[in-house]
Amino acid sequence: MKFEFQNPTHLVFGAGTLAHLGEAVRAYGKHALLVTGGGSVKRNGTFDRAISSLKAYGITFAECPGIEPNPKLSSVITGTGIARHEGCDMVVGLGGGSVMDAAKVIAASVCYQGDPWDMIMHGQENRRVPTQALPVITVPTLAATGSEMNGTAVITNEKTSVKSFVGAKCLYPKVALVDPELTLSVPPDQTAFGICDLITHVTESYFNGIDCTPIQDRFAEGVILTAMEWGPKALSNGLDIEARAQVQWASIVALNGWVQVGTATNYPVHMIEHVLSAHHDIAHGAGLAIVNPAWMRLAAKTRPDRFARFAQRIFGLPAPSGKEEQTAREGIDRLESFLRSTGCPTRLSEVNIGDTMLARYAQDSLHIIHDKDGRLPGRPPMSESDIIELLRSAL
Repeated sequence: MKFEFQNPTHLVFGAGTLAHLGEAVRAYGKHALLVTGGGSVKRNGTFDRAISSLKAYGITFAECPGIEPNPKLSSVITGTGIARHEGCDMVVGLGGGSVMDAAKVIAASVCYQGDPWDMIMHGQENRRVPTQALPVITVPTLAATGSEMNGTAVITNEKTSVKSFVGAKCLYPKVALVDPELTLSVPPDQTAFGICDLITHVTESYFNGIDCTPIQDRFAEGVILTAMEWGPKALSNGLDIEARAQVQWASIVALNGWVQVGTATNYPVHMIEHVLSAHHDIAHGAGLAIVNPAWMRLAAKTRPDRFARFAQRIFGLPAPSGKEEQTAREGIDRLESFLRSTGCPTRLSEVNIGDTMLARYAQDSLHIIHDKDGRLPGRPPMSESDIIELLRSAL
């Protein structure tokens, strides 16, 4: 392995920490753009508690509400306009992963005079990687994406039905204020999608990274086992604050960079799911629950020993003794069964996606990112026909 690692985000974690929002952000500005989603933070009182803390420290704010579950480019543009008009000097993302992603791109867009879509990877030759952004403060209300403590964001261009990502150092939040109490009101389906999302973040690096990363393997396995132990507890009792806290911490560790250090990983499952949710506006975690097991079955054909090890360490299956392929298949089946037990869909038909656009989904995935041979990067790299085969198996 050969790598560099730095995560500059100051993490404040624990029940009740929302009360310290004003104190945590006062070093970064005096007038915040407060980015929120569909209105749940106002209905459950989180918004009022947040602004009370801001006001206590003399911080004024402007609002950018209504960020969609798959955040749209038009919403980023609207938020950028508000921030500029109001003279905001920092951005606070109060909501789920979509809200935090939008907050990051808004913060960068304020410092860029061009089209924000220039920053998003979508197959263009000259992408504008952001180098400057307003300070971002994240306050997650859902345990899922880990966006609160990383430098990436995903945005959908609704005009072209393209959903893709941007990553840059300037997008790392200055502060992530993580209060598990804010997730107590999250409904079971969104809780389940978040559990799937965080598990998929680490299976991506576990199966697509380079060989010989034993410490990272154990980190990844620990995150998965924690999610599988505490996730069902959060589902059975949404008010179990300990379960909520453990799932929240797992979601952060899953994508704050620590598990992926040195793995040089790719994210083929996410790339394919982004296309599905761009076209059909399904929940990201729901799409991952469908695509990930299907991808694993395809990938296990080329690396059965790696998937057999996963089955041993996660599900306690016996050593394969020459039956790696059988053990690998059983481990994948068990993961899919776990996801199904949480309420996640595991077939495209369950989210009303049929077989009429499989070639389009594959082409869109490859348009966004591909290797020198035109294949989707991963282990194994996938051609258009491979992606179609994968999606057909998930029907």
